[in-house]
Amino acid sequence: MKKFYSLGSCNTCQRILGQLNLGPDFELKDIKKNPITTEELVQLKALSGSYEALFSKRAMRYKELGLKEKNLSEVDFKGYILEHYTFLKRPVLVFNDTIFIGNSAKVTEAAQTALLNEK
Repeated sequence: MKKFYSLGSCNTCQRILGQLNLGPDFELKDIKKNPITTEELVQLKALSGSYEALFSKRAMRYKELGLKEKNLSEVDFKGYILEHYTFLKRPVLVFNDTIFIGNSAKVTEAAQTALLNEK
């Protein structure tokens, strides 16, 4: 599977997309226009190891809903991600059987290296 989950309106996601220079065989998914499905999220969890790894604790709604004060379970993380696109940590790149989550320089560099090694 070759997929890039992001927000079309997110400048950081767009910058990273430009850096990665993904080929035409990648599916680009704007999670605001086309919400993530339960099946997709289960697949991402299988690659990442947990729903928490896919969950954005930087989301405005995380603070608004007071989720920091709650002890969230894996079921909670999954539910919130499916409920609202903002809870998915972005961007998420799935490249074959490897997943790259988030926008840190380290993650972006690792994704670039993986992509270059395939060519």
